[in-house]
Amino acid sequence: PVSCLFLSTCSLVTLNVLLTAFIILILTLAFSKSTSKVVSSNTKPVANLGEDQILSCYVSAESQPNRLGQVSVSWDKTDLGKVYRYENGAPALDGQASEFKGRARVFPDAVAIGNASLLLRSVRSSDEGEYTCTIRSSVGHGTVSIQLRTAVFSVPTLKFSNNILTSEASSWFPKPDVTWLNQTGNELNANTSFTEPSPGIYSILSTLQSAKVSETYSCRIENSLVVAVTEATVTGTVLVETFFTFSVASTQLVSFYLNIITSALCIFYVL
Repeated sequence: PVSCLFLSTCSLVTLNVLLTAFIILILTLAFSKSTSKVVSSNTKPVANLGEDQILSCYVSAESQPNRLGQVSVSWDKTDLGKVYRYENGAPALDGQASEFKGRARVFPDAVAIGNASLLLRSVRSSDEGEYTCTIRSSVGHGTVSIQLRTAVFSVPTLKFSNNILTSEASSWFPKPDVTWLNQTGNELNANTSFTEPSPGIYSILSTLQSAKVSETYSCRIENSLVVAVTEATVTGTVLVETFFTFSVASTQLVSFYLNIITSALCIFYVL
């Protein structure tokens, strides 16, 4: 009788252990299926005040099927609350922060395949801050945080006359530094002046004396958020190419060529 009792007790203990392991396995599988990897191609974008900006948010390719079924999207700003909601195939804007009414939207066709990127129109300085994007679907959910920063930057124009190369830019904020380089990368002496057409917004006029025909020069306009480099080859006219870089962190820059910015916005739409 004692041995039978011992065997029965051992069997119960073994059964409990197996049952517990089975429950843990089921919960683990269920949890793994309920979480999708939501990411952003740029978690620290720099928006140009007054222009439209895309905030990137999508389900990574490795964690999604071709279509996600029923999808809901939530965009929130830390200090203001609801920026935009999309659920049941339509916007759900009750309770939307007044600052974003008529200025925020997602792209329904893109949402269906896991891209919840937000179009924010006519960016304001008050738009700066932390945003969260949450995507929920029949296969899971996930969230990513995005830190939007704002600046003012414009494309410089270059002119050449009487051996003087002039660079003008209409609006920059924060106040930038201006540097000229020759084609071997040596820094050149130039005269630069700033005016404020509106408080805190700077216009730039920079002149390089004794510029030579057939030489290539670079004018670099830079602040803590944005760098614009304009390369100019002096011929009978000035052949110019400008590209921007936007700071991601103090030690990292991500480059965007000016002539593909519009195309990049279109790509975000169709992803």
